[in-house]
Amino acid sequence: MADVPDGEQGCGSPLELFNSIAAQGQLVRSLKAGSASKDEIDSAVKLLLALKMSYKTATGEDYKADCPPGNPAPGGDCGLDATEEGEDFVDPWTVQTSSAKGIDYDKLIVRFGSSKIDKELIDRIERAIGQKPHRFLRRGIFFSHRDMSQILDAYENKKPFYLYTGRGPSSEAMHVGHLIPFIFTKWLQDVFNVPLVIQMTDDEKYLWKDLTLDQAYGYAVENAKDIIACGFDINKTFIFSDLDYMGMSPGFYKNVVKIQKHVTFNQVKGIFGFSDSDCIGKISFPAIQAAPSFSNSFPQIFRDRTDVQCLIPCAIDQDPYFRMTRDVAPRIGYPKPALLHSTFFPALQGAQTKMSASDPNSSIFLTDTAKQIKTKVNKHAFSGGRDTVEEHRQLGGNCDVDVSFMYLTFFLEDDDKLEQIRKDYTSGALLTGELKKTLIEVLQPLIAEHQARRKEVTDEIVKEFMTPRKLSYDFQ
Repeated sequence: MADVPDGEQGCGSPLELFNSIAAQGQLVRSLKAGSASKDEIDSAVKLLLALKMSYKTATGEDYKADCPPGNPAPGGDCGLDATEEGEDFVDPWTVQTSSAKGIDYDKLIVRFGSSKIDKELIDRIERAIGQKPHRFLRRGIFFSHRDMSQILDAYENKKPFYLYTGRGPSSEAMHVGHLIPFIFTKWLQDVFNVPLVIQMTDDEKYLWKDLTLDQAYGYAVENAKDIIACGFDINKTFIFSDLDYMGMSPGFYKNVVKIQKHVTFNQVKGIFGFSDSDCIGKISFPAIQAAPSFSNSFPQIFRDRTDVQCLIPCAIDQDPYFRMTRDVAPRIGYPKPALLHSTFFPALQGAQTKMSASDPNSSIFLTDTAKQIKTKVNKHAFSGGRDTVEEHRQLGGNCDVDVSFMYLTFFLEDDDKLEQIRKDYTSGALLTGELKKTLIEVLQPLIAEHQARRKEVTDEIVKEFMTPRKLSYDFQ
């Protein structure tokens, strides 16, 4: 975290001001994430705002996190991270909001400079694939994009593209929230019939967490079993561990180095909030997450082709990595990756934060028994219901903050049934206990079926998925 002595702010060159703002923003974030007093946070925010005013006076422009003065990032993908009091805070490691409804995604779209997935785009996807769009699209769970229209242009013109998503393996057990990008990516792979690469960032978890290299790699293999259990086509899917693949793929490493050469330390500090006390591994890691966005990182699949565009389905907190990637791409002669962003899966305790794998009660884990699922939902799922049955019958419940209803929007396939539940809960006809019972009845078989599929994933199958090879897709 950034330690910025109070006496060292204010004056200086635009670049010094830029760096001071980045450091002070990181300080504000760490204070908010910790247990600092309101006075301490307010004081830090006040100083941050004063620095931003000084910066605007000095440069004539508003501060933008990943656009240092005199070095604007090409392509206009500069994003602005939230630091002011009362704003949502989103970065690749922390998600916080003061609202029980969760993050304000419309504001996030504006701040990150992405585009809303509107009805027009969803209708176009439906026409292209000739079937009903996934419930995650219909319900706004995937809500934002970058250049999805280009992907559809390519598909309609019979030009190739590929999918890339990933997982940071920080623990052996994954929770249901971790499944969201994989459920959707599996659907994309099926409807568009395209290859997929899945990056396991075991190197990242080693750098950020208190893990040994062997533990990080072990978690990558265990998590791969859960990912494979989602039903990916082995003939069109390559799963790779960074710790493994980087050493055996010159094409991948060459792209990492190209990206590293085109991103300054000031830029990664601005985008990711790194401080001078962070290890150099963290500072260089974003280039490793960026490299799979370029097709020649996988010569066994794409040979030496550099023109195959990539589509990345991910949660919106990963977007800073790919804003950076999209800024670098034209400078090294590659197409910018396109993105589809999902909302966050809420913790059982409420939508103010995303779930933590270290808190067993914050989510439903893929290893939970039917009894554990029932207990967790009944005991921990934040309710939008009223204090008494009488009051609830009279005034109704609030679906906007009720976690059981939020979970149903992710996992209940039937749109009509979901809408009926929403109406009944809002009117007071459906009680909180009954809503929780409905969720339990949806989750128990879903988790049980996942566990059964995972049991069938042998070490041999994992090895096959993780072996660099030609995928059954013709890229002539």
